[in-house]
Amino acid sequence: MRVDSHQHFWRLSRGDYGWLNAADFPKITRDFLPDDLAPSLARAGIDKTILVQAAPSEAESVFLLALAHATPFVAGVVGWVDFDARDAADRIKSLAADPALVGLRPMIQDIAEVEWMLRPELAPALDAMQRHDLRFDALVKPPHLPALAEFLDRYGDLAVVIDHGAKPDIASLELEHWAMLMRHIAKNSNARCKLSGLAFEAGPGWTVQGLKLYVDVLLECFGPSRLMWGSDWPVLNEVGDYESWLAACETLTAHLTAGEREAIFGGTAETFYGIGTRRRGAQG
Repeated sequence: MRVDSHQHFWRLSRGDYGWLNAADFPKITRDFLPDDLAPSLARAGIDKTILVQAAPSEAESVFLLALAHATPFVAGVVGWVDFDARDAADRIKSLAADPALVGLRPMIQDIAEVEWMLRPELAPALDAMQRHDLRFDALVKPPHLPALAEFLDRYGDLAVVIDHGAKPDIASLELEHWAMLMRHIAKNSNARCKLSGLAFEAGPGWTVQGLKLYVDVLLECFGPSRLMWGSDWPVLNEVGDYESWLAACETLTAHLTAGEREAIFGGTAETFYGIGTRRRGAQG
């Protein structure tokens, strides 16, 4: 099975995509829905996808869950819940009653408090995630990595994946500090990582060679069994297209064995998100 571990849908009229505007994102400020992605999946030979939230609202999570049930190629949804709410555990229980929900993603990169994830008030929500067998997508940037390391140590039983390789500043050629922090996290935790989003961080005109050092670090740190490919479509469309990003990643992993490539382009995500296994839904 070939899996895209990270893609989005949105309908702008829903009104909760505050970050999305034509001035900053001229190519993607329009609706993107399953029929828009299906042709690229067919050309790329992708069997299943993980649909990830793009708005900090539970209403969007409900919208995505409905799309998932109507879209055969969507294997699961990573939604959003207000982790700061007093009743966050109950909200998680309610969303987790839908077996299409496989994880949650607070938009940490947009939270001013760099160590927000370490707030003790979040513990009930994170405990609820473990009770309901949900995965935690860590949407972080390099400044968050020291806190993420502590978070992973504190919540060692929580299944965590780092989105977009923690968004290294490729456009500015910053490498060493990010690489040091990622090596520390990989060595001292069971976190997985997504091979996604790097083209966007490099910016327009990105090249395969320009991404190589960063991809090599992720391969070194996490290995194929903890690394999963994702498109980050349609955000990707600001700097490229589905086929060119996939081809770039296939080139950058061409030296690996067939089994290792199968893990990156499907097996790791399949195992991590439980694709093909029926979840029991909410408990307790």
